[in-house]
Amino acid sequence: MRLALYISLAALLGTCSAQPPVLDQVLDLGELRVVTRDSPTAYVDSPDGPSGPEYDLAKAFADYLGVDLVIDTVQSVSEVLPHLIEGNAHMAAAGLSTTPSRREYVSFGHAYDMVDMHLVYKLGTGKPRSLDEVLGRSIEVVAGTSHVDMLVSLKERYPELAWTENADVEVATLLAKVAAAEVDFTIADSTEFDIQRHFYPDLRVALDLRLGDPLAWAFPRESGHTLLEKADEFLIEYEREGLLAQVKDRYYGYTEKFDYVGTRNFIRHYESRLPRYRQMFEEAGAQWGVDWRLLAAIAYQESHWRAGAVSPTGVRGIMMLTEDTARYLGIDDRVDPRNSIFGGAQYYARQTERVADSVEEPDRTWMALAAYNVGFNHVKDARQIVEWQGGDPDTWVDISKALPLLAQREWYSRVPFGYARGWEPVLYVNNIRAYYNILQWLTANEEAEMREFDLPDDVAPQAADEPVATERT
Repeated sequence: MRLALYISLAALLGTCSAQPPVLDQVLDLGELRVVTRDSPTAYVDSPDGPSGPEYDLAKAFADYLGVDLVIDTVQSVSEVLPHLIEGNAHMAAAGLSTTPSRREYVSFGHAYDMVDMHLVYKLGTGKPRSLDEVLGRSIEVVAGTSHVDMLVSLKERYPELAWTENADVEVATLLAKVAAAEVDFTIADSTEFDIQRHFYPDLRVALDLRLGDPLAWAFPRESGHTLLEKADEFLIEYEREGLLAQVKDRYYGYTEKFDYVGTRNFIRHYESRLPRYRQMFEEAGAQWGVDWRLLAAIAYQESHWRAGAVSPTGVRGIMMLTEDTARYLGIDDRVDPRNSIFGGAQYYARQTERVADSVEEPDRTWMALAAYNVGFNHVKDARQIVEWQGGDPDTWVDISKALPLLAQREWYSRVPFGYARGWEPVLYVNNIRAYYNILQWLTANEEAEMREFDLPDDVAPQAADEPVATERT
């Protein structure tokens, strides 16, 4: 498959005629055509609009050039380079590793990220201590990737190494197969693995095959380097200004802390506890203009979806409303699940409204969540600290660094609302981001299964567990 792919690429190169510099083409057309792949680590088109780390970077680059962005998507990484070389795009932004074999056919720009290459297995199936213990077991990888190149190089030292290449899937599909024990191993970059392990908590890293693998945008070799040089200029400036770090935090920040037991429990509680409250979350979300899955994620962080939850400080109910908050919202019984869910939705919506208009999504959501947890005034104080430090108070990545400073006298003594356990809202937001992401995945799979099998959408709830003690300032 790999040899056939590059033979076809070479043939395409031989038929290419000379063209004007790519940058001139882009500026003349008034649009930047970018090929990417449909993947959470690259580009996703949802009802809320396009998103993804590659999309955000490509959109910012198009704005930098003063042109429109036109996205072309392919389903597999093996289709990216042929699409580019055929002249269907000006550049490829698809999380591509800069491998020697790819450099034979395209030019790569400035590396904007580094990933580790993992050999992944399922917990309980036997972790190999070396590649010798991998031999004879099944390995499946995505065709046309740097993962294939890695296996080819390893085969020189391990002649018995064998694997299967699949050109019709993405890494996420193969990780699901490993989780289902349908195949022993696959190879995944650290970004993809960090996302998918929240959905499949039994996945583990067997071996690190490569550390610090650079990712970069790809450009046609036969059209000059004008667009590549402009892209390098943009990425270096973007990184210097801290904007690249914001993109990484937006899509990968919540993956840094992984709780194996907590993730398994969350998925189990999705089936056993959530069904009895789901309709309430959906109705409250519709009334207050909030994604019901975000409300459910907040409730799980607060109470693990237990209506009788009580904290040592007297915070109660599924959304853990304080007496003052319940009084402010006009709620008499904050333990009643419906009252608590609708009250929590209303309170969160009000925090969102209080966030500065200059803050865009998803940072707006993360700041509203922090305000729900620690209080809006402390978030305001964190914004002041960011301004003093010369950062951008409209970004969550800078606010998340400033909030913990509210526990240090050097800082809390200088702001209007004083001391706060500022590390708590940062952990709070990261946890909710993880829960929300899992809920989006679970409900998407649920809808797909219902369309395919016409299954009922109700799940019989189990008996409620004992209340959990949680605390929110």
